[in-house]
Amino acid sequence: MTSRIIVALDSPDLDRIAALSAALGPHVSHLKVGLEAFVALGASAVAAAAAHAPVFLDLKLHDIPNTVRGAAASAAALGADLLTVHASGGPAMIAAAAEAAPAMRVLAVTVLTSLDPAALAAVGQHPVEEQVPRLARLAVDAGAAGIVCAPTDVAAVRAAVGPDVLLVTPGVRPAGADSGDQARVATPRAAIEAGADLLVVGRPITDAADPVEAALRITKELA
Repeated sequence: MTSRIIVALDSPDLDRIAALSAALGPHVSHLKVGLEAFVALGASAVAAAAAHAPVFLDLKLHDIPNTVRGAAASAAALGADLLTVHASGGPAMIAAAAEAAPAMRVLAVTVLTSLDPAALAAVGQHPVEEQVPRLARLAVDAGAAGIVCAPTDVAAVRAAVGPDVLLVTPGVRPAGADSGDQARVATPRAAIEAGADLLVVGRPITDAADPVEAALRITKELA
């Protein structure tokens, strides 16, 4: 059974990342190394995950094009399969990341799943239904291989970018699970039915009494 789950390894503890990677790697699509793990552990976190599954390096790069170009090349050298940048960094920045590492897929983050309409308005952004598809189209036109968006935005993004662009969806919570700090969430099944390709799931799996069983349960739900 092919999994569509990316497990988020959000921990500064290398032993925990290694243990979760060894247990979950054979059962999931990717293992995600995010900012908490990467800032604490650097390349060792990527290596621990890459020993067991392809790595989604979720750094959400957002800087001038030349800086992002160098960072993307370094991420590719570490062995990352997927790397995130912020779509709001603009076409030149996205293009620089994609050009620097053609064997690695660059994913553009549209609007963070933690932002609700009030938060977007406070920072001067357009409403979600306008901002997300606009950023998605801009990013794909600039060379991004995929888009990261909230599950509630997937249908609009799929309509904007077409069937061939990889859509990765965080903010996924199994029915009955705590939404935590996410504002725009959906169940795994709803996200897939809306058009997502891969789902990022963290705490509902990694904090479970049996993480492997939790991951397999979600995968079975989507089969």
